Amino acid sequence: MISSQPTNPCVHVCCTYIAMKIKGKCNVGSLKGKRVLITGSTGFVGANLVRMALKNGAEIHAIIRKTADKWRLKGVLKDIESYDIDLLDYRNLESAIKSVNPDIIYHTATYGGRSNQRDTNRIINTNLIGTINLINACKEADFDLFVNTGSSSEYGVKSGPMQENDRLEPINDYGISKSAATLYCQATAKNEELPIVTLRLFSPYGNLEDATRLMPSIILACLRGESPRISSPKFVRDFIYIDDVLDAYANLTDAPQVSGNIFNIGYGKQCTVGEVANKIIELTGNEVKLETGIAQRWPNEPEKWEANISKASDYLGWKPKYNLEKGLVASISWFKQNIKLYK
Repeated sequence: MISSQPTNPCVHVCCTYIAMKIKGKCNVGSLKGKRVLITGSTGFVGANLVRMALKNGAEIHAIIRKTADKWRLKGVLKDIESYDIDLLDYRNLESAIKSVNPDIIYHTATYGGRSNQRDTNRIINTNLIGTINLINACKEADFDLFVNTGSSSEYGVKSGPMQENDRLEPINDYGISKSAATLYCQATAKNEELPIVTLRLFSPYGNLEDATRLMPSIILACLRGESPRISSPKFVRDFIYIDDVLDAYANLTDAPQVSGNIFNIGYGKQCTVGEVANKIIELTGNEVKLETGIAQRWPNEPEKWEANISKASDYLGWKPKYNLEKGLVASISWFKQNIKLYK
């Protein structure tokens, strides 16, 4: 079921930052042989980044909370070096950063993106204080790139496509904490000449996404011959396939110097939850009936939730390759092959 609040429907995740210490072109180039530190590696976006970086020959170091469920890392845990550290434990975090001395940091750890994650103190501590701690711990590292994951929830409700220079008007604790983290990173990048850039993700979907999220819940129901259920068919989001998100990360390695910038990463076109559900039913070919709640818009539920992605295109040379149907076809295929992970 979709959340009643317009938080980003992606799992565990919501904010990305990049740090580049050189002028002109970033010298990261290939990930091969690079020491890559990843937070939130057990989450949806983080686990996909782990696999992408491993595929490209990187040496992976992952900060993982002791209580984290590692199911997304099944099959690759043996290939990474993991550290049981909380981002709020600054002393041990700083020690680990010094030990790893990472070339690249992908910061995807987050809390509050799900409707059942409502602990305000934990939201603020994880998303803001955790980000501050990580950046401060990395300041002495001679890194090439820092990536911390941002969220479209920072914008709040808008009447048109969201642009990076829009006024931030978040309507919940999650959006507030992510906005504060974004502003802190941007200010640090400018004031201390640290190469930090933001990728503001909209609604990623695809491989390894949590079963309770919109796309997987509908796909899995259809594959099992069950009737999928959604709250309201009128909710809108800008859905972006995970491979396109990974491409955005990859493009940053060859981007011009963009320290302190923020980039929207979405498809650039919104669609309704009802359209998504019906398209999945069509593509799976199963004769199931969509069950919906009352067709309504809840308080603060936007009529427009769409990214303006022209800045990412102009600066990074990035454009999504997957439209909704192509992304859903790829997702359905992956879930068919990996349905045992969701039993």
